[in-house]
Amino acid sequence: MKPFEIIWSSFAEKELDKIFNYYSEVAGDSIAKNVIQNIISEPNQLLSNPKWGQLVEELLHRSFEYHYLIHKQFKLIYTVDDKMKKIKITDIFDTRQHPQKLNRNN
Repeated sequence: MKPFEIIWSSFAEKELDKIFNYYSEVAGDSIAKNVIQNIISEPNQLLSNPKWGQLVEELLHRSFEYHYLIHKQFKLIYTVDDKMKKIKITDIFDTRQHPQKLNRNN
């Protein structure tokens, strides 16, 4: 049986860039790299159980089922394609923001 693969949307990658730039400015490059490495490794826990994360209630109206993982103050939003065996990280959302911002285009 083919194992699941984690892929990142271009939107999520842009969010990673924003997070890196922010931490690089306020805490330095080494802290920024550490934050990003931790975020990137967080979804690895999904490889054995992709639908482990809770459903994103704010996105239930969408055609795909969105789940999330929490890493510190970041919510990693993802979808699961069982047929293609892909876990797609679609967004990285700072939980200190208003939840309505989750409905942005990603």
